[in-house]
Amino acid sequence: MQAAIRSLVSGGNVVKASMLQHLRVMNPAIQPSVFCSRSESTQPSRMEEHGFESTTISDIMKAKGKSADGSWLWCTTDDSVYDAVKSMTQHNVGALVVVKPGEQQSLAGIITERDYLRKIIVQGRSSKSTKVGDIMTEENKLITVTPETKVLRAMQLMTDNRIRHIPVIKDKGMVGMVSIGDVVRAVVSEHREELNRLNAYIQ
Repeated sequence: MQAAIRSLVSGGNVVKASMLQHLRVMNPAIQPSVFCSRSESTQPSRMEEHGFESTTISDIMKAKGKSADGSWLWCTTDDSVYDAVKSMTQHNVGALVVVKPGEQQSLAGIITERDYLRKIIVQGRSSKSTKVGDIMTEENKLITVTPETKVLRAMQLMTDNRIRHIPVIKDKGMVGMVSIGDVVRAVVSEHREELNRLNAYIQ
């Protein structure tokens, strides 16, 4: 998965570079008609502003629609690991936000499938008698982003730290969660749109 992500980003950059190179080597005889007006000369910067480099986590959350506010499921530190994993299975997700009992907006940590495998299954512990707080990744060790974080930055963080879910924090409060799938879909979509813009500009 990590190699595929790196390939996706580097591949997109190669395509983008080749498209821009095509513009640079265009026949000089036809360049004046393309770049003659002031408004047209500023179009490349406009395209850059709306390219995938400027897409933010907030854009991903908006794209997910009304469900974005509830796209992160939670459990408490006092819940059993069994109940947490059962919730993940029922909702087809790979991670849950962990909060303190009675404080839904207060982030205490995160529990993932990986935590369950490494700290319960491999160690032969009981998921029904072990509390989520005993195996979760605690808040002070979490990798987080804000709604203003660029998508490519989030992808880099997830790739470098080998994580698949990242909490979104605003004003010290939890506002959502994005997965590696959300990030990859956003990058693929923006690559496609940017290529369409470059094609239209060349034509």
